Amino acid sequence: MKFKNHSSVFVIVILIIVQISCRKSEKEQAITVLPDAQAGFVNLEPDVYQVDKVEYAAHSGTIVVTENRSKPDSRLIALPIVRVHAIGDSIAEPILYLSGGPGISNMGSYRFVNDLIENHDIVLVGYRGVDGSVVLDCPEIDEFFSNLPGDLTEQVTLDSMAAAYSHCARRLQNQGIDTDGYNITEVVQDMEDVRLALGYNRINLLSSSYGTRLAMIYAWMYPKSIHRSAMISVNPPGHFVWHPDVIDEQIMYYSKLFKKDPECSGRTDDLAETIREAAHNMPDHWLFFPIKKGNVLLGTFMMLYHTSTAPKIFDAWIAAGDGDWSGLALLSIAVDFMLEGASVWGESAAKALSADYIFDPESDPLAELMPPNSIIGAPGSLAGIAGAKGWPANMIADSLRRVRPSDVPTLLISGNIDFSTPAGFARDELLPSLKNGHQVILSEFGHTGDVWGKQPEALIYMLKTFYNTGVVDDSRFTYSPMSFKVGLSYPTIMKLGVAGAIFIIMILLGIIWLVVRKIRRKKLHQKAQLA
Repeated sequence: MKFKNHSSVFVIVILIIVQISCRKSEKEQAITVLPDAQAGFVNLEPDVYQVDKVEYAAHSGTIVVTENRSKPDSRLIALPIVRVHAIGDSIAEPILYLSGGPGISNMGSYRFVNDLIENHDIVLVGYRGVDGSVVLDCPEIDEFFSNLPGDLTEQVTLDSMAAAYSHCARRLQNQGIDTDGYNITEVVQDMEDVRLALGYNRINLLSSSYGTRLAMIYAWMYPKSIHRSAMISVNPPGHFVWHPDVIDEQIMYYSKLFKKDPECSGRTDDLAETIREAAHNMPDHWLFFPIKKGNVLLGTFMMLYHTSTAPKIFDAWIAAGDGDWSGLALLSIAVDFMLEGASVWGESAAKALSADYIFDPESDPLAELMPPNSIIGAPGSLAGIAGAKGWPANMIADSLRRVRPSDVPTLLISGNIDFSTPAGFARDELLPSLKNGHQVILSEFGHTGDVWGKQPEALIYMLKTFYNTGVVDDSRFTYSPMSFKVGLSYPTIMKLGVAGAIFIIMILLGIIWLVVRKIRRKKLHQKAQLA
């Protein structure tokens, strides 16, 4: 399996296109509950699963599940299933994959299938609320982002977002959707229903980011169903909310790496302090382009997920510290386009808010998440403030919102500079509760894209060894220093874009002038002939 980290000029825009195209394909695949179907009914047909033009024999179809298992009279919904068949002679426990999110589909074309299919069936089950017969779309939130009424760091803007969430929830409920049924425990029970329906005695779990929370709860609820569980970019309970102090610590770690790099140290004495000062002295515009502080902070946080995109962000902040805000203006514009349609917002709110987002009614969450002395605060949690105020979340059991002991053999894999799911939380909070747990922290790795993409052969070897023997062998990973090479920088891209636009305008004006000049000469020539 080979992954390449391309430091694309428009990384964010490309991600938007991919997300939107994926969501369009999901909507085109109409999934319905078959007449007279009962909960647990599975309908599978022979199919082909394709990864990188390689086709594998598979079965695909749907499973019927109850929308809200806590209500006896709850209606039924349908979820997609794909079972990709192992190709080897020695077949071990299947691998159920739980992808990141929430708000993102679990039904994709995953490259790891190429490497793990030899001895294991690979099973994919759609996430309720994203995949299947019910999708918790919130066009109200997309409309909010497309016509952002103010800055995301302002309470009045978050109040408007909360109103959009509230309107979306009421509309979905008026359509007959029981929004209380779209939570993590229901998803776990969907997975267990599939395991039973497919006749598997025990299964392996492979999870990433948000999916690791599902894997934890699965192991707590149904420990006898799980053979082994491998988690990538681990998210223990309580950490759907990001913490400004932890984000600051990670930026300061980057700052130390930056200072050690002889090619970078001369650009700033303190990268973290440069970002802090620029963030607290941000102008409203660069030329005639608006700079939205909330957009810039959120875009910065998201681009710090991975080590391949972090250097461009740091370069843009250093340029801003030197008075050139063009790169951050580009980021502000990009985030405007990125947010609309980036998630199935209703599903994201329903699952995250029912698991983690609890704010003291007497507190000021905006002040807690965006303290004035912080470098960039915790901009990724701002939507949670709005959601907590506007979405009618029904909390899952308190016992599942805290770490619990587990005997399931579990491998935790984390990058040491993962801004989304910091390794320290898994190390300090989850690992001590795992009787058969082991954590591998990869130096100078970020979130899931880094873990899958930087040294894929080493990762696959470790996963195969773990699933087949229970042994954790990370010996094939090698240390690679952080590279801060930027390539084409955001300020350069923005200036080239402006220069290109001006050039095109000048060309158009020149063409218009030539046309007008030709018309005038023709008219003068005609007048001369008449005279």
